[in-house]
Amino acid sequence: MSSQSGVIKAVCISEKKGQQKHEVNSVHLRPEHGIDGDAHAGNWHRQVSLLVKESVDRLQEKISVRLFPGAFAENILCEGLDLNKLPVGTKLRIGTALCEITQIGKECHEDCAIRRQAGDCVMPREGIFMIVLEEGDAKAGDTVEIAEPY
Repeated sequence: MSSQSGVIKAVCISEKKGQQKHEVNSVHLRPEHGIDGDAHAGNWHRQVSLLVKESVDRLQEKISVRLFPGAFAENILCEGLDLNKLPVGTKLRIGTALCEITQIGKECHEDCAIRRQAGDCVMPREGIFMIVLEEGDAKAGDTVEIAEPY
């Protein structure tokens, strides 16, 4: 994989906001909505969240709590894509869907499940939030790639 693309390791949803997500076989992404069946879906700027496995692995080395896909409430866990260099407005092809980065990082809820268990959360620093531009599907093993030069 180049720094321009990565691979999806897991896709995750949750039925309620404020809880960790659980892994599912595949997700369907829709414009002006986000991921079908996910509590964070809706017509707003954080329809889909993405985190790189490398961020999770760095934290896993420091804590004893076992981290699993969806632990940080991320919808898409990918590997091999250097997200830290991508600015807001970058378009990403995620499986067959097209998304646009709208926010990098977020204020963390002090009482979020992973912060309570692990004492730290990577989403405030390294989480990527997106809107869906073109409908599509995504599953583990699919590619995440920069759709146009940034």
